[in-house]
Amino acid sequence: MAKVLVVDDSALMRRLITSVLTGAGYEVQTANNGTDGVEKLVSWQPDVVTLDINMPVMDGLTALSLMMAARPTPVIMVSSLTEEGALATFEALALGAVDFITKPGGTISLSIEDIEAQLLAKVKGAARAKPKGAAVGGSQRANSPPPRPAPVVRTPPKPQISKPAAVPGKAHGGLHIVLIGVSTGGPRTLEDILPNLPADFPCAVMVAQHMPPNFTDAFAKRMDRLCQMRVREVSQPLPLEPGQIYIGKGGTDLAVVERLGRLVAAPRPETPGHPWHPSVDVMVDSAMKHLPVHQLTGVMLTGMGNDGAAAMSKLKHQGGRTIAESEATAVVFGMPQELIDKNGATVVLPCTEIARQLKGWLL
Repeated sequence: MAKVLVVDDSALMRRLITSVLTGAGYEVQTANNGTDGVEKLVSWQPDVVTLDINMPVMDGLTALSLMMAARPTPVIMVSSLTEEGALATFEALALGAVDFITKPGGTISLSIEDIEAQLLAKVKGAARAKPKGAAVGGSQRANSPPPRPAPVVRTPPKPQISKPAAVPGKAHGGLHIVLIGVSTGGPRTLEDILPNLPADFPCAVMVAQHMPPNFTDAFAKRMDRLCQMRVREVSQPLPLEPGQIYIGKGGTDLAVVERLGRLVAAPRPETPGHPWHPSVDVMVDSAMKHLPVHQLTGVMLTGMGNDGAAAMSKLKHQGGRTIAESEATAVVFGMPQELIDKNGATVVLPCTEIARQLKGWLL
């Protein structure tokens, strides 16, 4: 069983998290501040770290940057449900953390059972994750070519990136939607893709990122600062327009619906039978109800589980195009692998090549 280092200045939180993890069979050590955490990371060499953000002596963000430099390890940030906590969490994800979990009762919680299942699932996923290095600034990344990793075995040779031939029977003025599904490791991965799309990108982009309700607004605002396209959280119905990115609101599902003859991105209550939200399957299925498949492109990125694999494989098998992130760059290769195993990926690419592929297909 994996080794987990729990870094938190609260003795109560250390005890509660340790109890959950040891009960599941994990070997656990603890640290009461960032300095202690960095030292134990080097000496004990855990497989996963849970790291509080707000700590004395050395805060979580400083500790994280030192951990990534000393010994890159999958780190799960432990955050409060505040706006400040959300902003710090996304900074941590940009620095290389693979995931985060929120304290249900604020900075110190007696309700650890509220997040017990989520904590265990995230630790299990993190134990298989590949941490990434720190992200560079969005504008810098958008203006310089991305690094080219070694070729990926599963990627078809020389994927077609030329413009497709015109297809008759276009619906809703020829609106094209790029549908992106992503979970664990998603915020950092999206920073490798979305800022590289130009402001005049001729498609709407919808993103179903598994994330709690209090975090998607801060995430959308962060991405809006980094991207050339406008980025908005879908907290109410918004007209779908080219050159716009729509982030599904946490605690809801993101769907394409028709209002007064126009297509809009709309939030709707979490759909029963789908364990992850915003649901990728719900988003893709709703888009396919309103647009022909040649006006849709699916992109499956890093994440645990199989959300979106069924809908995106159906999209591909009916003549649409899809991209699966390759194992080489996926923080967790669960969701892309499920799509590939269903023969649902038109191409398999590292995340650093996905924006280029989309521009080749759609510009």
